[in-house]
Amino acid sequence: MLKKSAFFVLILNVIFAAAFSQETIITANEYFKSVSEKYGTVKDYQANVDIVVGKEDMQAELTYLSPDKVRFDFSRPDNQVIVFNGETLTIYLPGSAAVLTQNANSGDSGNGAKAANLATSEGLSLMRRYYSVSYETSQEAVPLEEGSEERVVRLMLWRRTTAEAFRYIKLSINPDTKMIRRVEAVTPSNITYMMTFSDYEVNQGLTAQRFSYDIPSAANVYDNFMFSE
Repeated sequence: MLKKSAFFVLILNVIFAAAFSQETIITANEYFKSVSEKYGTVKDYQANVDIVVGKEDMQAELTYLSPDKVRFDFSRPDNQVIVFNGETLTIYLPGSAAVLTQNANSGDSGNGAKAANLATSEGLSLMRRYYSVSYETSQEAVPLEEGSEERVVRLMLWRRTTAEAFRYIKLSINPDTKMIRRVEAVTPSNITYMMTFSDYEVNQGLTAQRFSYDIPSAANVYDNFMFSE
């Protein structure tokens, strides 16, 4: 009789466990694909972004136009500008009165630009190809940071080969909008690029004119600066 009772209790436990586990299980790859598909519907966006590299903290307004145009207008450092118009990377450094340019076909655009590109449809597609995806812990939303009431789904991307610029990338994603809230990209030398996005304005009808940059007349221009001798 005791064995029958124990068996009955076991059956009840299984039934209740099944009843309370009806939440659809979404694999990390499926979730990442849904985020990529969301960004595929984004033609343009503007957002505020806080950028931390080591001990340096920067703030900027980020403007993006699909498929490959990106612009940063910085408030810290004040008046610094980074623009990629699809062909040329232009960096204005007001403190040095210098403009650095680099043709996209001439070399590497740098890790900072690569980190920024993660928050685009094209960047996410590349990540699916070159990185393996997992949840940091589970598909459950977790606080954005310690003490935060905001909750995000956190994905870990691990490089498949040593050829990739980042050893791993951590993505914090708003579960309601599927927009990226934070990117943490770590290089093989353990340099972390952290970008926190806020105040998204999506599909405003921006044009390529927004990515035309008039070089200040007093600035010194250094073309193809990554390969200058």
